[in-house]
Amino acid sequence: MTDTKTRTRPAAVTLTPNAEARIARLMAAAPDGAIGVKLSTPRRGCSGLAYSVDYVTEEEKFDEKIETPGGVFYIDGASVLYLIGSTMDWVEDDFAAGFVFDNPNAKGACGCGESFTV
Repeated sequence: MTDTKTRTRPAAVTLTPNAEARIARLMAAAPDGAIGVKLSTPRRGCSGLAYSVDYVTEEEKFDEKIETPGGVFYIDGASVLYLIGSTMDWVEDDFAAGFVFDNPNAKGACGCGESFTV
């Protein structure tokens, strides 16, 4: 008989405390039927891929699921490879607020910062 150990795989994206707090605020105001917040990387913009954060109403088979104190955060299964090792933060200043990504896989970004390439 062999002794097998289950190793917990680290999450593809690390969420900062500010990002987790923002997810909690989003889930507190979520529309009916929302089960979490989902990050995906749709093809758009000058560089090819963009970050998109939206409410999600159903869990997809290959989505990565991250439990946070304020709600569930999903990463689109097709986007995980573009995001491994990334950090997601929520930043607010006097003029803007939004999620900010530190993605070691991004090889370039467009001038406006709306899209990236891997």
